[in-house]
Amino acid sequence: MKYIKLSTSFNFGEVMSVIIASILLPFLPETPIQLLVEGLLYDFGQLTLPFDNVDSDYLKKPRKFNVTSLKNFMLFMGPISSIFDLIVFAILLLFFKLHDAATFQTVWFSYSIVSNLLGMHIIRTAKLPFIESNAHKFVYASSILLSIIGVLIPFTWLGDLIGLVPIPAMYIPIIILVPILYCFVAMIAKKIYIKKFGEWI
Repeated sequence: MKYIKLSTSFNFGEVMSVIIASILLPFLPETPIQLLVEGLLYDFGQLTLPFDNVDSDYLKKPRKFNVTSLKNFMLFMGPISSIFDLIVFAILLLFFKLHDAATFQTVWFSYSIVSNLLGMHIIRTAKLPFIESNAHKFVYASSILLSIIGVLIPFTWLGDLIGLVPIPAMYIPIIILVPILYCFVAMIAKKIYIKKFGEWI
């Protein structure tokens, strides 16, 4: 359930972001091959979730797959991640005046990987992550490793192969700070969601 809800909400949000950006920008926010590689990387991170620790209160009663619950989660959390994608777009376009397609695509590529892998720790538990509920060491290790890989790929031959370029230093804070801000907002949204629907994962 963690994997399914994570995947649907993040993918729904990203589809929204791509559609909106494709309308507003004179170039694609990411090329198809970049989206595929990005998705593959954070899917590797989510594939460690079968090893994850499960909160004891979640195991008190049997759980059933609920399509309505999945839909509610996707429609509630997906747009939040999309809003932060649009914030990144606005910072790049309005503050940095960035109109170079390759650099724009590269920043969003790395930001998306870091944001989704960090956001996974907010969504994986109804409790306060890192304090009240800790993930399995495999989940932590994969998140850290794949976030580093996501930032480094643009500097490698693979990045060059899929149209990415080395990231100028001035854009690195976006890739680090905006995901942290997203996590704080997501934790507030989680409390609202639990109060409204009486459940989380």
